[in-house]
Amino acid sequence: MEPKLNLNKKMPSFPKKFFGNTFGKITAISSAVLIVFLLFSTFYIVNPGNVGVITKFGAVQGDILSEGIHLINPVSTKIIPINVRVQKIEADATASSKDLQNVTSKVALNFFLSKEKANTIFQELGLDYRVTIIEPAIQESIKSATAAYTAEELITKRPDVKQDVFASIKDRLEKNNIIVTDFSIIDFNFTEEFNKAIEKKQIAEQLALTAKNDLNRIQTEAQQALAKAEGEANANLAIAKAQAESQRLLKESVNNDILELQAIEKWDGTLPMVIGEGNGNAFFDIVGAMNKNKAK
Repeated sequence: MEPKLNLNKKMPSFPKKFFGNTFGKITAISSAVLIVFLLFSTFYIVNPGNVGVITKFGAVQGDILSEGIHLINPVSTKIIPINVRVQKIEADATASSKDLQNVTSKVALNFFLSKEKANTIFQELGLDYRVTIIEPAIQESIKSATAAYTAEELITKRPDVKQDVFASIKDRLEKNNIIVTDFSIIDFNFTEEFNKAIEKKQIAEQLALTAKNDLNRIQTEAQQALAKAEGEANANLAIAKAQAESQRLLKESVNNDILELQAIEKWDGTLPMVIGEGNGNAFFDIVGAMNKNKAK
Protein backbone atom coordinates (compact mmCIF):
# COMPACT_ATOMS: atom_id res chain seq x y z
CA MET A 1 0.00 0.00 0.00
CA GLU A 2 1.11 3.47 -0.80
CA PRO A 3 1.43 5.83 2.18
CA LYS A 4 -1.28 8.43 2.41
CA LEU A 5 -0.40 12.07 2.17
CA ASN A 6 -1.77 14.10 4.99
CA LEU A 7 -2.87 17.38 3.39
CA ASN A 8 -4.04 18.78 6.66
CA LYS A 9 -0.56 18.88 8.13
CA LYS A 10 0.77 22.47 8.49
CA MET A 11 3.98 23.50 6.80
CA PRO A 12 6.73 24.94 9.00
CA SER A 13 6.76 28.77 8.86
CA PHE A 14 9.64 31.26 9.37
CA PRO A 15 9.27 33.57 12.29
CA LYS A 16 8.04 37.06 11.51
CA LYS A 17 11.01 38.39 13.42
CA PHE A 18 13.35 36.79 10.88
CA PHE A 19 11.66 38.51 7.93
CA GLY A 20 11.63 41.80 9.75
CA ASN A 21 15.35 41.73 10.60
CA THR A 22 16.42 40.66 7.10
CA PHE A 23 14.36 43.31 5.33
CA GLY A 24 15.68 45.96 7.66
CA LYS A 25 19.27 44.98 6.99
CA ILE A 26 18.75 45.01 3.21
CA THR A 27 17.09 48.39 3.40
CA ALA A 28 19.89 49.78 5.52
CA ILE A 29 22.60 48.47 3.19
CA SER A 30 20.78 49.77 0.13
CA SER A 31 20.33 53.16 1.71
CA ALA A 32 23.99 53.30 2.66
CA VAL A 33 25.05 52.36 -0.86
CA LEU A 34 22.71 54.98 -2.31
CA ILE A 35 24.03 57.64 0.04
CA VAL A 36 27.63 56.79 -0.84
CA PHE A 37 26.78 56.82 -4.54
CA LEU A 38 25.04 60.18 -4.27
CA LEU A 39 27.89 61.52 -2.18
CA PHE A 40 30.49 60.59 -4.76
CA SER A 41 28.24 61.73 -7.60
CA THR A 42 28.23 65.23 -6.23
CA PHE A 43 31.93 65.53 -7.01
CA TYR A 44 33.28 65.75 -10.55
CA ILE A 45 36.98 65.87 -11.56
CA VAL A 46 38.05 67.69 -14.72
CA ASN A 47 41.31 66.13 -15.91
CA PRO A 48 44.34 68.17 -17.07
CA GLY A 49 44.08 69.43 -20.65
CA ASN A 50 40.29 69.49 -20.49
CA VAL A 51 37.46 71.79 -19.52
CA GLY A 52 33.96 70.74 -18.44
CA VAL A 53 30.85 71.90 -20.28
CA ILE A 54 27.84 71.98 -17.93
CA THR A 55 24.37 70.87 -18.98
CA LYS A 56 21.30 71.02 -16.74
CA PHE A 57 18.46 68.78 -17.86
CA GLY A 58 20.09 68.80 -21.32
CA ALA A 59 20.55 72.58 -21.64
CA VAL A 60 24.08 73.89 -22.12
CA GLN A 61 25.06 76.39 -19.44
CA GLY A 62 27.20 79.50 -19.73
CA ASP A 63 29.70 78.47 -17.07
CA ILE A 64 32.67 76.22 -17.87
CA LEU A 65 34.51 74.06 -15.35
CA SER A 66 38.30 74.33 -15.30
CA GLU A 67 40.73 71.57 -14.31
CA GLY A 68 40.25 70.13 -10.84
CA ILE A 69 37.45 68.84 -8.58
CA HIS A 70 34.00 70.41 -8.54
CA LEU A 71 30.79 69.98 -6.57
CA ILE A 72 27.70 69.41 -8.73
CA ASN A 73 24.11 68.28 -8.49
CA PRO A 74 24.14 64.76 -9.97
CA VAL A 75 20.40 64.73 -10.48
CA SER A 76 20.09 67.74 -12.76
CA THR A 77 23.65 68.36 -13.91
CA LYS A 78 25.86 66.54 -16.39
CA ILE A 79 29.49 67.42 -17.28
CA ILE A 80 30.91 66.89 -20.79
CA PRO A 81 34.75 66.95 -20.92
CA ILE A 82 36.22 68.92 -23.86
CA ASN A 83 39.86 68.44 -24.92
CA VAL A 84 41.59 71.83 -25.21
CA ARG A 85 45.14 70.55 -25.81
CA VAL A 86 46.93 71.11 -29.11
CA GLN A 87 45.81 68.36 -31.47
CA LYS A 88 47.12 67.20 -34.83
CA ILE A 89 45.19 66.08 -37.87
CA GLU A 90 46.55 64.76 -41.18
CA ALA A 91 44.49 64.75 -44.34
CA ASP A 92 44.76 63.91 -48.03
CA ALA A 93 43.35 66.32 -50.58
CA THR A 94 42.90 66.27 -54.35
CA ALA A 95 42.75 69.47 -56.37
CA SER A 96 43.48 70.97 -59.79
CA SER A 97 46.23 73.46 -60.53
CA LYS A 98 45.87 76.64 -62.58
CA ASP A 99 46.98 74.73 -65.69
CA LEU A 100 44.47 71.94 -64.92
CA GLN A 101 46.96 69.39 -63.62
CA ASN A 102 45.63 66.95 -61.03
CA VAL A 103 47.44 67.38 -57.73
CA THR A 104 47.24 65.11 -54.71
CA SER A 105 48.60 66.51 -51.49
CA LYS A 106 49.06 65.36 -47.91
CA VAL A 107 48.92 68.00 -45.19
CA ALA A 108 49.18 68.23 -41.41
CA LEU A 109 47.36 70.72 -39.19
CA ASN A 110 47.91 71.60 -35.51
CA PHE A 111 45.02 73.23 -33.65
CA PHE A 112 43.28 73.60 -30.28
CA LEU A 113 39.79 74.52 -29.10
CA SER A 114 39.17 77.83 -27.37
CA LYS A 115 38.69 77.20 -23.63
CA GLU A 116 36.42 80.22 -23.25
CA LYS A 117 34.15 79.00 -26.09
CA ALA A 118 34.07 75.30 -25.22
CA ASN A 119 30.34 75.42 -24.41
CA THR A 120 29.60 77.15 -27.74
CA ILE A 121 31.71 74.59 -29.61
CA PHE A 122 29.84 71.72 -27.95
CA GLN A 123 26.47 73.34 -28.54
CA GLU A 124 27.05 74.30 -32.19
CA LEU A 125 29.57 71.74 -33.47
CA GLY A 126 29.30 68.77 -31.13
CA LEU A 127 32.18 66.45 -30.41
CA ASP A 128 32.67 65.35 -34.04
CA TYR A 129 34.11 68.72 -35.11
CA ARG A 130 37.07 67.10 -36.89
CA VAL A 131 34.81 65.53 -39.50
CA THR A 132 32.16 68.23 -39.69
CA ILE A 133 34.34 71.35 -39.64
CA ILE A 134 38.12 70.84 -39.81
CA GLU A 135 38.46 68.35 -42.67
CA PRO A 136 36.09 70.26 -45.02
CA ALA A 137 37.97 73.50 -44.24
CA ILE A 138 41.27 71.81 -45.18
CA GLN A 139 39.84 70.48 -48.45
CA GLU A 140 38.33 73.80 -49.52
CA SER A 141 41.42 75.81 -48.59
CA ILE A 142 43.76 73.51 -50.52
CA LYS A 143 41.54 73.57 -53.61
CA SER A 144 41.30 77.35 -53.51
CA ALA A 145 45.04 77.90 -53.07
CA THR A 146 46.09 75.22 -55.59
CA ALA A 147 43.91 76.74 -58.32
CA ALA A 148 45.94 79.97 -58.12
CA TYR A 149 49.24 78.29 -59.13
CA THR A 150 50.44 76.21 -62.05
CA ALA A 151 51.69 72.72 -61.30
CA GLU A 152 55.29 73.84 -61.72
CA GLU A 153 54.73 76.81 -59.40
CA LEU A 154 53.35 74.48 -56.74
CA ILE A 155 56.86 73.02 -56.63
CA THR A 156 58.97 76.15 -57.07
CA LYS A 157 56.77 78.38 -54.89
CA ARG A 158 55.91 75.87 -52.19
CA PRO A 159 56.39 78.33 -49.26
CA ASP A 160 53.91 80.74 -50.87
CA VAL A 161 51.39 77.94 -51.41
CA LYS A 162 51.76 76.85 -47.80
CA GLN A 163 51.18 80.38 -46.54
CA ASP A 164 48.05 80.80 -48.69
CA VAL A 165 46.54 77.52 -47.47
CA PHE A 166 47.48 78.29 -43.87
CA ALA A 167 45.84 81.72 -43.98
CA SER A 168 42.67 80.31 -45.53
CA ILE A 169 42.30 77.46 -43.02
CA LYS A 170 43.08 79.73 -40.08
CA ASP A 171 40.42 82.22 -41.12
CA ARG A 172 37.78 79.53 -41.68
CA LEU A 173 38.36 77.71 -38.38
CA GLU A 174 38.68 80.79 -36.17
CA LYS A 175 35.06 81.57 -37.03
CA ASN A 176 34.19 78.33 -35.23
CA ASN A 177 36.48 79.04 -32.22
CA ILE A 178 39.12 76.57 -33.43
CA ILE A 179 42.62 78.07 -33.23
CA VAL A 180 45.19 76.91 -35.81
CA THR A 181 48.82 76.98 -34.60
CA ASP A 182 50.70 75.39 -37.51
CA PHE A 183 50.22 73.96 -40.98
CA SER A 184 52.54 71.84 -43.13
CA ILE A 185 52.42 70.44 -46.64
CA ILE A 186 53.89 66.98 -46.26
CA ASP A 187 53.87 66.08 -49.95
CA PHE A 188 52.69 67.07 -53.43
CA ASN A 189 51.99 64.31 -55.97
CA PHE A 190 51.32 64.79 -59.67
CA THR A 191 50.31 62.53 -62.54
CA GLU A 192 52.93 60.27 -64.11
CA GLU A 193 52.76 62.21 -67.39
CA PHE A 194 53.47 65.49 -65.64
CA ASN A 195 56.37 63.98 -63.69
CA LYS A 196 57.92 62.76 -66.96
CA ALA A 197 57.48 66.18 -68.54
CA ILE A 198 59.14 67.86 -65.56
CA GLU A 199 62.01 65.39 -65.74
CA LYS A 200 62.56 66.10 -69.45
CA LYS A 201 62.45 69.83 -68.84
CA GLN A 202 64.98 69.58 -66.04
CA ILE A 203 67.32 67.56 -68.26
CA ALA A 204 66.99 70.11 -71.06
CA GLU A 205 67.61 73.00 -68.65
CA GLN A 206 70.66 71.23 -67.28
CA LEU A 207 72.07 70.70 -70.76
CA ALA A 208 71.40 74.33 -71.64
CA LEU A 209 73.07 75.45 -68.45
CA THR A 210 76.09 73.27 -69.20
CA ALA A 211 76.37 74.72 -72.72
CA LYS A 212 76.04 78.24 -71.36
CA ASN A 213 78.75 77.58 -68.81
CA ASP A 214 81.02 76.18 -71.52
CA LEU A 215 80.41 79.26 -73.71
CA ASN A 216 81.15 81.56 -70.79
CA ARG A 217 84.34 79.62 -70.09
CA ILE A 218 85.47 79.86 -73.74
CA GLN A 219 84.68 83.58 -73.86
CA THR A 220 86.54 84.13 -70.63
CA GLU A 221 89.58 82.22 -71.86
CA ALA A 222 89.53 84.18 -75.15
CA GLN A 223 89.33 87.46 -73.29
CA GLN A 224 92.20 86.40 -71.08
CA ALA A 225 94.31 85.44 -74.12
CA LEU A 226 93.47 88.75 -75.83
CA ALA A 227 94.37 90.67 -72.71
CA LYS A 228 97.63 88.77 -72.48
CA ALA A 229 98.49 89.46 -76.13
CA GLU A 230 97.65 93.14 -75.76
CA GLY A 231 99.80 93.27 -72.66
CA GLU A 232 102.73 91.67 -74.42
CA ALA A 233 102.32 93.98 -77.44
CA ASN A 234 102.18 97.04 -75.22
CA ALA A 235 105.26 95.82 -73.38
CA ASN A 236 107.16 95.28 -76.63
CA LEU A 237 106.07 98.69 -77.87
CA ALA A 238 107.26 100.27 -74.67
CA ILE A 239 110.61 98.49 -74.99
CA ALA A 240 110.99 99.60 -78.61
CA LYS A 241 110.15 103.17 -77.68
CA ALA A 242 112.66 103.07 -74.86
CA GLN A 243 115.36 101.70 -77.14
CA ALA A 244 114.65 104.34 -79.79
CA GLU A 245 114.75 107.07 -77.21
CA SER A 246 118.02 105.70 -75.93
CA GLN A 247 119.50 105.70 -79.42
CA ARG A 248 118.29 109.26 -79.97
CA LEU A 249 119.83 110.48 -76.75
CA LEU A 250 123.04 108.62 -77.47
CA LYS A 251 123.21 110.10 -80.91
CA GLU A 252 122.69 113.59 -79.57
CA SER A 253 125.33 113.15 -76.90
CA VAL A 254 128.10 111.92 -79.26
CA ASN A 255 130.56 114.70 -80.38
CA ASN A 256 134.25 115.05 -81.34
CA ASP A 257 135.43 115.49 -77.76
CA ILE A 258 133.81 112.17 -76.72
CA LEU A 259 135.27 110.37 -79.72
CA GLU A 260 138.76 111.78 -78.96
CA LEU A 261 138.40 110.72 -75.31
CA GLN A 262 137.33 107.19 -76.29
CA ALA A 263 140.30 106.98 -78.67
CA ILE A 264 142.73 108.08 -75.94
CA GLU A 265 141.29 105.52 -73.52
CA LYS A 266 141.87 102.78 -76.06
CA TRP A 267 145.35 104.08 -77.22
CA ASP A 268 148.23 101.60 -76.69
CA GLY A 269 151.02 104.26 -76.84
CA THR A 270 151.89 103.96 -80.52
CA LEU A 271 151.27 107.01 -82.58
CA PRO A 272 149.13 106.00 -85.51
CA MET A 273 149.49 107.54 -88.88
CA VAL A 274 146.24 108.15 -90.70
CA ILE A 275 146.44 108.72 -94.39
CA GLY A 276 143.30 110.00 -95.96
CA GLU A 277 142.08 110.85 -99.36
CA GLY A 278 140.71 113.99 -100.85
CA ASN A 279 142.82 116.80 -99.48
CA GLY A 280 146.00 114.79 -99.28
CA ASN A 281 147.61 113.23 -96.28
CA ALA A 282 146.15 113.96 -92.85
CA PHE A 283 147.72 113.23 -89.53
CA PHE A 284 145.46 112.61 -86.50
CA ASP A 285 147.10 114.56 -83.70
CA ILE A 286 146.62 112.31 -80.71
CA VAL A 287 149.10 114.28 -78.62
CA GLY A 288 147.20 117.43 -79.36
CA ALA A 289 143.99 115.73 -78.33
CA MET A 290 145.63 114.68 -75.06
CA ASN A 291 146.85 118.20 -74.37
CA LYS A 292 143.44 119.59 -75.24
CA ASN A 293 141.78 117.19 -72.85
CA LYS A 294 144.20 118.21 -70.06
CA ALA A 295 143.50 121.87 -70.67
CA LYS A 296 139.83 121.18 -70.03
